[in-house]
Amino acid sequence: MERARRSVDVLLIEDEALIRMLLENELAELGHRIAGKAGNLASGLSLAKESDYQLAILDINLNGRPSFPIADAVRARGKALLFVTGYESSGLTADYKGAVVLQKPFTPAQLSEAISSTLAGQIEGTCPGVYS
Repeated sequence: MERARRSVDVLLIEDEALIRMLLENELAELGHRIAGKAGNLASGLSLAKESDYQLAILDINLNGRPSFPIADAVRARGKALLFVTGYESSGLTADYKGAVVLQKPFTPAQLSEAISSTLAGQIEGTCPGVYS
């Protein structure tokens, strides 16, 4: 069953500039808007606390540092959270087990489905702050 697609404002945190640009393009093609973007932990954390967004897409590993402080800020604000990674989802801490993780490389269709699953989990309240 295909879920109804809705447009959301996205906070995008990805340390690799080329991947960040590709994600921006894919998100725009899916009808979403970029509310903010960053490539490192400090900038990402600031944006997570201050930007107006509905969904945060976070690379789990930002220049060798885990992005969980950003994820914690996103969760504290009650926003939807989607992790992307070039590694296995086993890199998640216990606090985020069950979160939606999109494995790189991925297709636009996989990105769209991951976003839909994340937003559906937030709406259904399956697990406050962690979306599976």
